[in-house]
Amino acid sequence: MIFNKETAKKTAEVLLQINAIKLQPDEPFTWASGWKSPIYCDNRIVLSFPMIRNYIRETMAKHIEDYYGKPDVIAGVATGAIGIGALVADYLNLPFVYVRPEAKKHGRKNQVEGHIEKGQNVVVVEDLISTGKSSLNAVAALKEAEVNIKGMVAIFSYGFDVATKNFEDANIELHTLGNYTNLLEQALDTNYITEQQQDILAQWNANPSEWNAN
Repeated sequence: MIFNKETAKKTAEVLLQINAIKLQPDEPFTWASGWKSPIYCDNRIVLSFPMIRNYIRETMAKHIEDYYGKPDVIAGVATGAIGIGALVADYLNLPFVYVRPEAKKHGRKNQVEGHIEKGQNVVVVEDLISTGKSSLNAVAALKEAEVNIKGMVAIFSYGFDVATKNFEDANIELHTLGNYTNLLEQALDTNYITEQQQDILAQWNANPSEWNAN
């Protein structure tokens, strides 16, 4: 769920402003999964825009502190959330670790990179939630390190039902700065899309794996 509507609308505004999110219902993208999609989101672009980077960093950090209290450690999910996670940890003056998709095959063979101790309270930072599987894979690795996962905070979520179910099944609380519903509202309010395009975008979100651009 979003922290609040005001933050969700502002987050949508800045992500659209820098083309971190692109909406192209008439010229859909193809995701790595093979899905046709009228939206493409790359929140790593945020790091290239200092004012917006600072907005995301400070807003996320303040919401984490307000909602969870100050954790012991911030953990970023590799690779997309390493940058923003480190910035949030720096703002809160907290240790930072990041979690690889799988353990390294050589050296220390770590999956969690950085110093973390059993029993510490951890908030996980993610850049984007689609199905939630890769994010929850990172959570599983942290649980193996025997830390206490307070919750996960992400910049943006597509709001898929499958993600909601995956987080519920894993008993992990997810909060996001922005989501798909508020993105469409903001895009329509600023004439980024038409009402007809909003309908197409809403249809895709309801059944993304079966959506047909034609």
